Amino acid sequence: MASSAPPGTSSSSASSHYDLEAGNQQQHAAPPKPASSSQQRLSYPTKPVKTLSLVFDMAGIDDDVLTHPYPGQGTPESPYIIDFLPGFDQRNPLQYEQWRKWTITCLQAMATLAVAFVSTAYSGGIMSVIKSFDVGTTVAICGVSLFVFGFAVGPLLWAPLSEFYGRQIIFFITYMALTVFNAGATGSKNIETLIILRFFAGAFGSSPLTNSGGVIADIFLANERGPAGGIFSIAPFLGPAIGPIAGGFLGESEGWVWIEGLMAIFTGVLWIICSLFVPETYAPVILRRRAAKLSALTGKVYISKMDMNNTSTKWQQIRTALSRPWILLFREPIVFMSSIYIAIVYGTLYLMFAAFPIVFQQGRGWSPGIGGLAFIGVAVGMMVGVAYATIDNKRYVAIAAKSPDGNAPPEARLVPALVGSILLPVGLFWFAWTNGASIHWIVPIIASSFFAAGLVMVFLSLLGYLLDSYTVFAASVLAANAVLRSLFGAAFPLFTMNMYENLGLHWASSVPAFLALACVPFPFLFWKFGARIRMKCKYAAEAALVLERMRREHRVIGPEEAMEEIVRLETIKSQTQGGQQQGHGILDLVKSITHTGGAEKEGQEKKNEEKGQVGSDNDSTMEGSSTGPEGKEKDEKDLH
Repeated sequence: MASSAPPGTSSSSASSHYDLEAGNQQQHAAPPKPASSSQQRLSYPTKPVKTLSLVFDMAGIDDDVLTHPYPGQGTPESPYIIDFLPGFDQRNPLQYEQWRKWTITCLQAMATLAVAFVSTAYSGGIMSVIKSFDVGTTVAICGVSLFVFGFAVGPLLWAPLSEFYGRQIIFFITYMALTVFNAGATGSKNIETLIILRFFAGAFGSSPLTNSGGVIADIFLANERGPAGGIFSIAPFLGPAIGPIAGGFLGESEGWVWIEGLMAIFTGVLWIICSLFVPETYAPVILRRRAAKLSALTGKVYISKMDMNNTSTKWQQIRTALSRPWILLFREPIVFMSSIYIAIVYGTLYLMFAAFPIVFQQGRGWSPGIGGLAFIGVAVGMMVGVAYATIDNKRYVAIAAKSPDGNAPPEARLVPALVGSILLPVGLFWFAWTNGASIHWIVPIIASSFFAAGLVMVFLSLLGYLLDSYTVFAASVLAANAVLRSLFGAAFPLFTMNMYENLGLHWASSVPAFLALACVPFPFLFWKFGARIRMKCKYAAEAALVLERMRREHRVIGPEEAMEEIVRLETIKSQTQGGQQQGHGILDLVKSITHTGGAEKEGQEKKNEEKGQVGSDNDSTMEGSSTGPEGKEKDEKDLH
């Protein structure tokens, strides 16, 4: 994305690691010094490697890799520890040629756009579905809702599985399934078959929504990711907007069968191209494959550097990946409020796909094809929102550059959300009260562009805020957010028809506007009190401490180790308080923060200065040991 990862955007499982530069830069940590450092080569000759070789020979074993002096003895007790070769390694995704990086970026963006396109192109043939199967509008709309519901189910599986098996194989299997289900839907003999196949298409097709952002992070350094993220972030927003346009004209002339056929052709072509030209980019999987192949070739024991401290089993990590998002969603006020806000605006977007045919086709007598053109306003607004977020990212980078540690506070991400939170209700109320047939059609279309721009600003900004606030737990936070917004996106279109029939054109369109208006305070609350809220949120506070430890120790800490630290501190706190109930409700938390006086804060800072501990609370928490009375007392003080 422009300032963060796309809608949804990147995401990884519980086993993913987070380091200061994000992505897989953890591979650049200095390896243990070999016994014979004089033999170590600082660089290797650059030999062009063919794309098909990257795709089908992930390990890339050559003489340089085979003869490199890896640290270790090659035994089960002291295995050889492998990393990418120093200097240059052709299989290191961060060292791909620029043309290859941009080819991969564009292909991943197209794969994501195609999934978003498929989710809404179906709406252009709803009238054809109603006539073919003799069903009501609400039943026909289930084809959209269940496809989006698949977005809530799929990412919980594809993100963690990509950590173990790689992004390449997961894409190959899931995108092939998406194509097969799209093709199978063309032969549906009843509405039940069509809807079920749409659900499975959404569930399998959701893998690029979570994993493609990870691919971008795999191949670009954090300070290089802005332009690539800007291009990529357009895809998940532009796809839903152009889907009804193409679907409307094709549905009007050929019917819903050819819409499904177009989807199958579109995704099938991309499946073939991406499978042949996008190699595996996830560094731990590449090194794991290289270690296995070296072990098989030499008879010695090799292990990836990134697997050294991984003690949990594959299924334990998958189980954690499925449970932790719900813990964060319902126990962290920042995650809960941000996810609710994003879910409402995301649900409103899909409500529009059911409302526009009512407003423009039934209300104004437009044909399905011409009615689809009404979404041009949404498409333009989304591109404006992405452009604004991209430009605003320069402000964020400038703030980070001025910071002593080179990192801007998470609240610096919120400026687009402040603007977008105002544009959302303005655009929705404007649309609601100008969508009658007596007012020129361009007016509600312009209004929809304001809504779309606000949606993108809020979406990108709040996702970036969550990423910066939860760092090592970001994958679980994004998974929780993706599930909740997909549930809203699936549910909102289902009640659209009844809502418009019962409330009328204007008041029905005003319902999402009032919801957006109710959410306006959220980003302003985070902007003013975010730092204090995060310190009162257990996981956000721990993530900040883990990040500080990573900066200090120059090493990578995974979510499992961070979770162990939380459990340890939680145990100390419960022992100290005698099992007293932990945490705050959202309202109590907000009250406690807003009633905290500045004098109290200044007094605390003065006390800390007297003790010589200003700015060292995080260090003491992470450095303090619970071994002995002094260590335990230190942990208890820092925790409180």
